[in-house]
Amino acid sequence: MENTVITISRQYGAGGRELAEIMAKKLGVKLYDRQIVHIAAAKLGIDDLSEEELLEMENQVKPLSMSFIPFHSFGTHMGSSSQEMFMSESAAIRKLAEDGPCIFLGRSADYALRKKDNVFSIFVCADDDYREARGKEVYDGKSLKELDKEDEKRARYYNYYTGRTWGAGENYDLVVNTSSGNLDKIADGLIAYMRTIKG
Repeated sequence: MENTVITISRQYGAGGRELAEIMAKKLGVKLYDRQIVHIAAAKLGIDDLSEEELLEMENQVKPLSMSFIPFHSFGTHMGSSSQEMFMSESAAIRKLAEDGPCIFLGRSADYALRKKDNVFSIFVCADDDYREARGKEVYDGKSLKELDKEDEKRARYYNYYTGRTWGAGENYDLVVNTSSGNLDKIADGLIAYMRTIKG
């Protein structure tokens, strides 16, 4: 699996970021997350926004109307800046994936790379008790309600731009529940599984 590219999508508070970091370290590969936003912004010539403003723009989705047509139906049509951002991020992800094995965290990378053969996509979830505890301990005291609100934004963004359902098992090679496991051991299990599947 030396040429395998991994994409990790995750519920907020499920430990997906830490899992991605552990796997990247164990495999000795690069981990891409918010760097994608900056690469995409640079390609669009956006250089006057902070990271927070870029992330907010990235999450913007137009309100749904009766004549709603998912963006993926438009092909390469460019509309609002958030649509341009999605297209630019997808292009950056595909380009970075060509450079060699790596891990992408979020950014709808599973969709951007759906036509590639050497990609393994993971969705990380956890039960509410686990996420609530991590919200308090790891995410500056965020409540479960706040975590769910962030997930609603992620789901809305993903569903709108890809035409697929965020978190639906059929969109990923593996769905992992981190609630009752040690993240380091889960990472080992995932790597062993991928080596069996990908060779």
